[in-house]
Amino acid sequence: MENKILLIEDDEEIRNMIKDYLTGEFEVCPFQNGKSAVESSGDYSEYLLALIDLMLPDMSGMEVIKAIRRISIIPIITITAKDNDTDKSLGLNLGADDYVVKPFSLIELTARIKANIRRARTYQQPSQNTIVKLRIWRSIPSVTQSNTRAKA
Repeated sequence: MENKILLIEDDEEIRNMIKDYLTGEFEVCPFQNGKSAVESSGDYSEYLLALIDLMLPDMSGMEVIKAIRRISIIPIITITAKDNDTDKSLGLNLGADDYVVKPFSLIELTARIKANIRRARTYQQPSQNTIVKLRIWRSIPSVTQSNTRAKA
């Protein structure tokens, strides 16, 4: 995994603006619709984060979030014009990690991207290759109840 970000945004102007702003710091992989992104992104392990518009032409951003969450724990930030509390709550409850409402500041978006990546790296689960040391105690604890001692 390099510095790749998955960007799913149907508005070409916004997609290019985000891509141009983030290029240099991140490799942005832009998609115009959810279906092509879901079909060509595999298990999403190559991405640090996904930016997803909720109002896509072929499938909703909520469906894209569900598809990603079935197989990946990468951070997801929604980018949308939907600014009511119900949509925010639904997006976050389906698995988005952050919610940015259009119009937005590219400086703030970048800060949110970095914060979500930092959080994911800090708290990610150990990989399958992690060695875990266990210490097994031979003594068996005793349980005392009503002044009667019983071995567990």
